Amino acid sequence: MTRHVVAGLDGSRESLAAADWAAREALRRGLTPRLVHAWEGLPDDGADANPPELRAPQYHARRVLRQALDVLSERYPQLYIAAEQVRRQPGPALLAEAADAELLVIGSRGTGGVGGFMSGSVAMATVAHVDRPVVLVRADETAADEHLPDDSGKASTRTPLRDVAVAVDIGGPCDDVLDFAFRAAELRRAPLRAVHAWHMPLTGVVPGVEERTRIREEAECELTGLLRPWRAKYPDVIVLENLHEGRAAHVLVRAAGGAGLLVVGRRRRRTAIGAHTGPVAHALIHHVSRPVVLIPHD
Repeated sequence: MTRHVVAGLDGSRESLAAADWAAREALRRGLTPRLVHAWEGLPDDGADANPPELRAPQYHARRVLRQALDVLSERYPQLYIAAEQVRRQPGPALLAEAADAELLVIGSRGTGGVGGFMSGSVAMATVAHVDRPVVLVRADETAADEHLPDDSGKASTRTPLRDVAVAVDIGGPCDDVLDFAFRAAELRRAPLRAVHAWHMPLTGVVPGVEERTRIREEAECELTGLLRPWRAKYPDVIVLENLHEGRAAHVLVRAAGGAGLLVVGRRRRRTAIGAHTGPVAHALIHHVSRPVVLIPHD
């Protein structure tokens, strides 16, 4: 079965930016973008809604998909873009679509004056339950934002693409995360920035300079060893190794600032109250202003 790059639409600026990002990524991967709009109020047979008070929202629902399809078809004429309206709640509809998707792309609401994400309940629930890579895109993300600024400092689509940042946990499983990140960098012909947050073990004793240096050097050695087979698999990708002392969430929020894309793993968690994203992924969703890819792993 051919996988798609699926974008969830609800008519918001966030979802339109997500759909545009999905189209660009589909072009890079040689895949078909698929736009999905879910609303329970759609009639089964396509007839006008009854009672009359449902006709206006029904018209709006149909218009959401049609307008997005028109814009993207004009912007990317070389792409065939699939689109479908689904008579279902948005959350279950996105989960069903993600099962057969290469990527699921969702818009995330910006916080206004404060940079970052403020995801709605549908996005958060989807991220916590889906078993495929999920990309979160903010409302004002454009094609030019993926590129470095030109010589005058202005946004441009004619400059090289920004690097791909990937969060590397040297103490846990990260093959899926690294494979996605290296592939994304290869497709973009962009450098890959491998970011690892290290910290001193809590022993109750203030560490000296020598001990701190030793711990950092060990982390550097482990990171280099972990990346070695991936460098061999993707020889054309330039890899930059970044180590920072501190908590993972804080380090990654800072590291994502100049990146075109941040790739991070999300451990599959099952608790008595259901699935959740985990503290690092949760912080990134709310505080990183660049597109974030969350890769589920055990």
